[in-house]
Amino acid sequence: MLIPTLSIVALRRFGRDRRGSAAVEFAIVAPIFFALIFAIIETGLFFLGGQVLETAVQDTGRTFYTSQSVTEASLKDAYCKSVKTLMGCEPEKLCLDVRTYAQGVSLENMKKAVDAFGTYSCVIELPTATSVNVTVVVRGYYQWPLFVTGLGYNIGNIQGSNKRLLAATMAVRPQ
Repeated sequence: MLIPTLSIVALRRFGRDRRGSAAVEFAIVAPIFFALIFAIIETGLFFLGGQVLETAVQDTGRTFYTSQSVTEASLKDAYCKSVKTLMGCEPEKLCLDVRTYAQGVSLENMKKAVDAFGTYSCVIELPTATSVNVTVVVRGYYQWPLFVTGLGYNIGNIQGSNKRLLAATMAVRPQ
């Protein structure tokens, strides 16, 4: 009879003991807390990447506005230098699309369609010296990799991958 009495006393003592309760509570809350922190960091980096891409596209479009002589290689090089610290310059992820449209073309014809799989075309059509009153549309695309998707936070918009397509556009009329 002595053994059951000791077990009951030990069980009561264990139930009243509060040492280690903070560690147990932290173990319950920690995964949710860290998932939330990582999701906030990833969202912030995603928005930072969008701003870097937007700035690179604006700088690229500005070269047309200021009538600088540009070649396809110099354009790609300047674009890559603007984004490489954050995004890298891998051609399968980073794209520069420059198209020239005649005066009077509607905006509907200038729209760029990107399908659900993130497929887009990267064409560089530079305006010629005889191009007068044209509109140059500069677009930049980058497939941003997402890492926190395994924790249930998926902001990806490309089907079949954990990536989000960032896009930036600028239209300019060269002087």
